[in-house]
Amino acid sequence: MNTRFLDACRGLPVDRTPVWIMRQAGRYLPEYRRLRARHSFLELCKNPELAAEVTMQPVDILGVDAAILFSDILTPLEPMGLELDFVPGPVFGNPVRSMADVKNLRLPEMDEDVPYVLETIRILRRELADRVPLIGFGGAPFTLACYMVEGKGSRAYPILKKMMYRAPEVYHALMEKVSGMLIAYLNAQVAAGGQAVQIFDTWGGILSPSDYERYALPYSTRVIAGVRGKGVPVIHFVKGAGSMLDMVKRAGGDVLGLDWQINLGSARDMLGPGFAVQGNLDPTVLYGTTQIIEAEVRRILQENGGRPGHIFNLGHGILPDVPPENAAFMVECVQRLSQMR
Repeated sequence: MNTRFLDACRGLPVDRTPVWIMRQAGRYLPEYRRLRARHSFLELCKNPELAAEVTMQPVDILGVDAAILFSDILTPLEPMGLELDFVPGPVFGNPVRSMADVKNLRLPEMDEDVPYVLETIRILRRELADRVPLIGFGGAPFTLACYMVEGKGSRAYPILKKMMYRAPEVYHALMEKVSGMLIAYLNAQVAAGGQAVQIFDTWGGILSPSDYERYALPYSTRVIAGVRGKGVPVIHFVKGAGSMLDMVKRAGGDVLGLDWQINLGSARDMLGPGFAVQGNLDPTVLYGTTQIIEAEVRRILQENGGRPGHIFNLGHGILPDVPPENAAFMVECVQRLSQMR
């Protein structure tokens, strides 16, 4: 197997920098859009054969060094009792607003409640064979709570923050329940064949450092500790965390995902040796010319300075209107330029 990605997660030397793309299975690929024209997003997520097909598309088209399961961070919330729809963004018809709502949430039995996720992983391990590793994933407790309480996406999540400050007992009860669910969900993915997991904290950066330490860090730490015992690398990505990387490091992940708003070299200096990082090209660079893309790839590789434990990625998910040939060119640049160090 191409083990560059797994080796880099563990800080081991590699022959070149491994590269994959967050949201690499998705809307920017014509092959995905053709499937999406015939099936809803949830249908694709819940059909193991189709979800596996979508997962494989960027492996075949782009030549990335890892596949990431096609699913959604909100997938395990439906069996907890929440009414999920995409219109097109996620909307919960019955958001969590009270202690009674928290108590009514059930903890899913993963084999029974999300069998399609686990079957997709099993199919992918067979189809990937010895090509590249498979990454499973889940949302961080804080990010999931944002959607569960607000009921939909938001810029500031005021309803969730009001719960934090005015009803902390409800907030912490919810976070405890979500954390327990996530540990079970991610461990089920590993048991089905996932070879690494990424925890997405898309909204962790909306918290001040002190609030992050109080309201999010303990729960991410608990989830990471509950998964690391399975022996697979854990990538912890907190968008907007540039001012609090020291705290994110304390959560205990094996790899810290970096968004594009921090210098990768400075982040590595702060984190210290022996800590792997992932990132961190600005996703909008992929709108640029090949000259711009190559220059930005070269800059990030230079910021890393040849240090082991670097996985090249975007600083967030690929945008839906990026030309696929630009994504493929970025991958080729990483592969070519990192061999020239």
